[in-house]
Amino acid sequence: MAALLLPTTVVGSHAYPSWFWTALEAIKQGQYGITDTRETFNDGVHIAIFDQERAGVDIITDGEMRRWYFVQSFYQRMQGLERQPDLRKVGVYGYDMPPRYRPVERITVPEGLGIVEEFQYARQVTRKPLKVTCPGPLTLGIHIQLHDTTVYKDRLELSWEFVPVINRELKALVAAGADFIQIDEPSYAIIPGSARDYLELFNAAVEGVQAKIALHICFGNLASRPRGPRRYAPLFPAFHEARADQFVFEFANREMKEIERVKAFCGDRELGLGVVDVKSFYVEPAEEIAARIREALQYIEPEKVYINPDCGFFQLPRWLAVLKLQRMVAAAQLVRRELAG
Repeated sequence: MAALLLPTTVVGSHAYPSWFWTALEAIKQGQYGITDTRETFNDGVHIAIFDQERAGVDIITDGEMRRWYFVQSFYQRMQGLERQPDLRKVGVYGYDMPPRYRPVERITVPEGLGIVEEFQYARQVTRKPLKVTCPGPLTLGIHIQLHDTTVYKDRLELSWEFVPVINRELKALVAAGADFIQIDEPSYAIIPGSARDYLELFNAAVEGVQAKIALHICFGNLASRPRGPRRYAPLFPAFHEARADQFVFEFANREMKEIERVKAFCGDRELGLGVVDVKSFYVEPAEEIAARIREALQYIEPEKVYINPDCGFFQLPRWLAVLKLQRMVAAAQLVRRELAG
């Protein structure tokens, strides 16, 4: 991919097809057997890869089709948690409705996060370059409530519990052949805290991982809604010390806010440039997306830029996600031709 200017990629999740939602409900009701369930998730990965390949995306993912609402499925792999009563069950789905847990003892993840297995299956399905995604230590514990300090004194201590878990998973991914790994941390914008503390968590989680490391920072995307102040500036200058080869930022939904500061943020790092709004049903024409790319290239060299949506497509219907991918690829091709003269 080094020879390709403005390579296109995705942030992680792909939209579920309608039949997949139906199958998930059947699985939840106990109507599927082990083989049925395995086939469902395998077929979901095939669909996500097919849609990305057909759209012409250069670097793809498995669509995170084996996960549920970003991080919620990971809690089923943890020991030491107790499910809490739901806060709200009625009305518009929002940040106060996902399942909540509390720690009853130190949390362990004895079988790992399962991301290695996700990668190994996807690698069998496609010859395209693959990017693997993993939630960061702050985000992995976002649905764990700390109403007392019996087990963990605060959220920072809880997050440090996940650092060795993630680090082992990342190193196992590299051993399995992964060479491009993205850490997802929307929680920087959601959970009040110190940029320096967040930096130390991230750096420890990726320490010794011999792969291209991207850090995706967004502002939340549950039900296509952000949560928290939508500014990157508070993370800097602390994150100039991040052990990341690439920052993946969202700009389209924010009308390109802070784009003039992107060089100051990234320095010599690559930029994953979010130029497709995944929080909107509006299908941006390729020319409109191309205009966003051109605006960004006023402030950073094209050789350092990857083209991607703002965030994952999980909250959109499949037909809309596919259209947005197609327009994104067309926009990148348009700007490539312009740069070639």
